[in-house]
Amino acid sequence: MTRLLPCDLHEPHRGHGPYSFPMASTSTPATKLLTREKVPFVVHEYAHDPRSASYGSEAVDVMRERLGVDAAQIFKTLVIALSDGSLAVAVVPVPENLSLKAAAAALGGGKATMADRGAAERATGYVSGGISPLGQRKRLRTVVDVSAENWDRVLCSAGRRGLEIELAPTDLIRLSSAVVAPIAAGH
Repeated sequence: MTRLLPCDLHEPHRGHGPYSFPMASTSTPATKLLTREKVPFVVHEYAHDPRSASYGSEAVDVMRERLGVDAAQIFKTLVIALSDGSLAVAVVPVPENLSLKAAAAALGGGKATMADRGAAERATGYVSGGISPLGQRKRLRTVVDVSAENWDRVLCSAGRRGLEIELAPTDLIRLSSAVVAPIAAGH
């Protein structure tokens, strides 16, 4: 594992290196939030294949090859509908399935279902396959799987298909105001 170290925020690296801040082509609400909050992060861009059936698997394949990271370090953002009618976000490792029951319990809701794609896109301001847990149009209650705390760095969507952000899990949890709980199926 690579350990994140403090960054000289006055002279951020651009493009490559351990700390990168967004350039114009990789600017999203998520990267703008990280920059505004002076959080060290790296943007990883790859050519998204529009024929890909699984956005998460595509990210895992590319990031494992390019960075040598474990698939369990790469997290997907799932929007769920709680029984009270509100939407929420569950962030789990790509290889895992979400336990809707565990996510609902962690967020204080009775039950949960996967949210309607259009409703998820309208609430977050992102398109499906590129929904980030950060910088959403409407801040949704968020739960992050406890396994994120096992890593010095995690990757998640930067808010666009083919764009991932790498950051410390503590920053992801803090900036999304997330609760942390075992929400992967089988925990």
